Amino acid sequence: MHAKIDCHVHVFDPTRFPYPEDNFYKPAGAEIGTTALLGQVLDAHGVQHALIVGPNSGYGFDNRCLLDALAQGAGRYKGVAVVRNDASLAELQDLQAAGVVGVTLNVALLGVDYYRDAAPLLEHLRQLDMWAQVQVQFDELVALQPLLVDSGVRLLFDHLGRPNPQAGLGQAGFQALLGLAETGRAVVKLSSLVKSSRLPFPHTDAWPFVQALLQAYTPQALVWASDWPFLRAPERIDYGPLLALFEQLVPDAAARQAILWDTPRRLFGFGA
Repeated sequence: MHAKIDCHVHVFDPTRFPYPEDNFYKPAGAEIGTTALLGQVLDAHGVQHALIVGPNSGYGFDNRCLLDALAQGAGRYKGVAVVRNDASLAELQDLQAAGVVGVTLNVALLGVDYYRDAAPLLEHLRQLDMWAQVQVQFDELVALQPLLVDSGVRLLFDHLGRPNPQAGLGQAGFQALLGLAETGRAVVKLSSLVKSSRLPFPHTDAWPFVQALLQAYTPQALVWASDWPFLRAPERIDYGPLLALFEQLVPDAAARQAILWDTPRRLFGFGA
C-alpha cells in the first residue's frame, strides 16, 4: 500500500467544541467526524497525513476544534484556518506555530465582494509563506484573479475549481484557473468531483476537468483529497471508492505517487 496524504478533510466535535449559536449550518449525525474517527478512517485506507480544513459550516471563525486536532495529531496533520479579513500578522503567526499552513477564502459561500478588502490579509500570508486556500465556483475566479495574482501569495484551489459541468472546458472561470498554472505558485486539489457533476458517482462529466488540470498543472502542482466527512453530500459517498476513482483517473503510477505523496509532502511540510 503506497503512502498517501489527504489534502482536504474536516473535523467536527460538537460535544467537546459546541457550534456557535449564530452559525448558519450545524453538521449533525453522519456528518460529524471527530479527530479520533478521522484517524481511524485514514488508518483503514493507508493514509499517513491529512490537511485539516477549518469549516465555515459549524465553526465559522472558531478554530479551537481544528487546533485541538492538530495538537492531538502530533505532526500527522497540518491545518487551514478560517480567519477574518483583518486578521493581524501576529494572529497568523500564532496559527502557523500551531501547524496551520494557510487560511481559507471561501468565495463560493461568501461571494466575491466579501474579499474585496482582503489584500492586507493576502500580504500577511505572503510574508509568512502561508497558503491562501481558495474555494470558487463557476466564473467567480475571473473577478478575483487580479487580487490573487497581484498579492504574490501561494494559491491552493479547492475541488477542481468547481466548474459548471455543462459549460465545458472553455468556461471563463476554469480557463482562468488553467492560466494560473503558469504562475508557478498555484496548486489545485483533485477532489470532490460531486461538486462539479450533474451525474451520480463516478461523475464522468467532471473527468475532462481533471484531465485538463493534469495537463496544465502536472502532478508537481496537484494534490488529492477526499473532502471527508462529506458535508451536505447530495448522495452517499465512501472513502474507498474515491481512492479507486483517483487510480482510474490517474493510471500512471509515478503521477499518482507525486499527487498522493511527493507533492503535498513538499508543499505543506508533512514529516519535516
